[in-house]
Amino acid sequence: MTTHAESLSSVLETVGETPLVRVHDSPDEVPVYAKLESFNPGASIKDRIGKYMLERMLERGDVDEGGTVIEPTAGNTGIGIAVAAGQLGLNAVFVVPERFSVEKQQLMRALGAEVVNTPSKDGMELAIERAHEIAEELNDAVVPQQFSNPLNAEAHYETTAPEIDEALDGEVGAVVAGCGTAGTLMGTARYFREADADTHVTAVEPAGSAYREFFGENVEREEYKTEGIGTHDIDTNELFEPDLVDEVQAIDDRDVHERTRRQARRARHPRRRDRCSARRRRHRVL
Repeated sequence: MTTHAESLSSVLETVGETPLVRVHDSPDEVPVYAKLESFNPGASIKDRIGKYMLERMLERGDVDEGGTVIEPTAGNTGIGIAVAAGQLGLNAVFVVPERFSVEKQQLMRALGAEVVNTPSKDGMELAIERAHEIAEELNDAVVPQQFSNPLNAEAHYETTAPEIDEALDGEVGAVVAGCGTAGTLMGTARYFREADADTHVTAVEPAGSAYREFFGENVEREEYKTEGIGTHDIDTNELFEPDLVDEVQAIDDRDVHERTRRQARRARHPRRRDRCSARRRRHRVL
């Protein structure tokens, strides 16, 4: 993690190396740690794929400096790509369903990107279609397509997972992550399953999302207010590999919001714990 003692030449150097912090509600027998991706410059884990995907695509010649990246996004990926595009000499256009965060759309524009809205009722499916249409209309334009691009999961295999592994001395028994594109979970799951095939992997989605359909469950698809994760059409989530996942947990919006508030309170007033135990334990990572 960067500190005040270092002088950096680019904001992209501040992406990654985020803190891993003990969750105080977790029991001593099974300590849980959370990766604080809000420490990234764009305030989310999507900064990692913005930097990683654009750098790799420039290296491969998928797009040239001065070209344009067009991405369908609910918000955070747009911010992450906008941060990277500005540093790498690329233009950015984002296709966002109207119902998603207005504040995130404003931030994307503030970072120099163009935002194109699609009707909320048509979801990400139409946003993906519209992004490809715009790319065809421009010279030297590319759609990174976070929902299907292997570089999304690769970014977490190469950066997020090794950071967790190092911080916990390889003692990781379970990995838990919310699934939007599924890139975060797939990259970290593959890394830790290669290290230990018994690593338990849990995908989390909002109630009303359809990820459980990968496992043959009948899901009543409904609107949900937890942004950035979930899907209403599993055909768009090409990165998700059911063989790497032990279970999918669906969480109600109200529970998400209540647990978020509770964790914020716990962060301010952590319970006192005995720190003297030298016994090695397996950890869960959120």
